Amino acid sequence: MKVGVAGTFNVLHRGHRILLNRAFDLGDWVVVGISSDSLTLKKKFRVPLERRLDILRDYLSSQRKKWEIEILEDGMGSAAYDKDLEALVVSQSTIENARKINDIRIAKGLRPLVIEGIKHVLGEDCATITSTRILEGEIDEDGRLLRPLRVNIGSGNPVKIEAVRKVLGEIYRKVEIKSIRVKTTVGDQPWGDCILEGARERARLAIKKADYGVGMEAGILETDDGLYGIQYCAIVDKEGRITSGQSSGFRYPPEVEKRIKTGIAVSDIFDDLYGIEDIGHREGAIGYLTKGMMNRQQLSEQAVLAAMVPRLRPDIYFEV
Repeated sequence: MKVGVAGTFNVLHRGHRILLNRAFDLGDWVVVGISSDSLTLKKKFRVPLERRLDILRDYLSSQRKKWEIEILEDGMGSAAYDKDLEALVVSQSTIENARKINDIRIAKGLRPLVIEGIKHVLGEDCATITSTRILEGEIDEDGRLLRPLRVNIGSGNPVKIEAVRKVLGEIYRKVEIKSIRVKTTVGDQPWGDCILEGARERARLAIKKADYGVGMEAGILETDDGLYGIQYCAIVDKEGRITSGQSSGFRYPPEVEKRIKTGIAVSDIFDDLYGIEDIGHREGAIGYLTKGMMNRQQLSEQAVLAAMVPRLRPDIYFEV
């Protein structure tokens, strides 16, 4: 089978290698289109064609199947009229162009090509690997960050900030965390679904120009056997993708439940009943109730790690 694949190939990164390898998996003859210099005039970084060709030929020379390179002067190339071509391997961002090529082929009386779309490949910050990001020095060709991960957390609570710092510090080589004061619409003590919505709102408001915006919200979950304290964490990235996680929940004592239902804040209740001031910025209710076996930061860490689960395995969670 003769298969076509194309790109600018300013940098031959992991996404390009996956695209090319899939073309060779499908066909025994692969035509690789590469944008001419005239097609790259509007690119932020313009790498000369000869340099791009050298890098591309070096990679293709390792393949044991037949290949050829076509220099593209437009977005179609020979794919619009090549009678022997049977399939195109494209990224999700160029799949519409592949469909236009098929429209032209059908109009010419040629059989349409089989189009195989390949998901965007994400770097370790869960943003798409692109040549521009590599040439800017942000990531390497495999998507590894070459600078600290920038994280904005929508809270000034030191317990939450430290929880984010600890969890992300175990995942990434370097992390820069900035506290961003935000105001949400869910109130100071949200219930039920409003807890997660508050976390998501905080994350969206906090991210600004960071890699991740993190929102954390504690609240009350009502079940058939009482009121539970629970925390949610939401993480949004530069591409607008949100992942969420929750901590384990714990039931409040009966007297605390009664007062919560009257609208009194948990922190005020614990201050009044047990003489603990500002419990939310210290060990939390869980610290007192477990006699120190667990504290609020550990609950927060649970929520942060749970929110990071899809980002640790983006290949099986994200459709990109």
